[in-house]
Amino acid sequence: MSANHIKIIAENRKARFNYQIEDQYEAGLVLRGTEVKSLRQGRANLKDAFAKVRNGELYLHGMHIAPYPFAHYDNHDPERPRKVLLHKHEIRQLIGKINERGYTLVPLKLYFKEGKVKVVLGLGRGKKTVDKRETIRRRDQKRDLDRIRKETR
Repeated sequence: MSANHIKIIAENRKARFNYQIEDQYEAGLVLRGTEVKSLRQGRANLKDAFAKVRNGELYLHGMHIAPYPFAHYDNHDPERPRKVLLHKHEIRQLIGKINERGYTLVPLKLYFKEGKVKVVLGLGRGKKTVDKRETIRRRDQKRDLDRIRKETR
C-alpha cells in the first residue's frame, strides 16, 4: 500500500445534482469502534446527510452507518450525529458563509485515508428545478455524443 492510499467507502452522487457546490473541505470524523468496523465493510449511506453548526462545533446529521453485525453489546446508533473535525478558523469561515449567504454543507464523499476516516464536505447552494433540468439535458447530450463517437469508430 502506498502512503497516500485512499479507499472510498461511500459517495453522495445526488449532492452534485441537487446543489451547486462552490467549495470543498476535507475533515475527520469522531467515530466509535463499531462504526469504523462497519465502515470497513462499506456499510454507510450519505444520501440524506448534512452538516450543521452547534455550539461552535460542526456535526454531521443524517448519515447512516449500519450497526456492526458482530458486536453483541454496545453497538452504535446508526443515525446519531457525528462530530466533524475541522480547524477553528475553518469552522468560523463556514459559519459566516452559511448564515449570511444561505449555503448548505453537504457530505460528498466518505473514505479511508492512511487508516483514518475522512469526509469531503461541499459548501453548496440548492439548485432550482430549472437548473436540474439543464443538468439532465447536458448529461443526455454528452451521452448521445459519446454514443455517436463510439459508433463511428
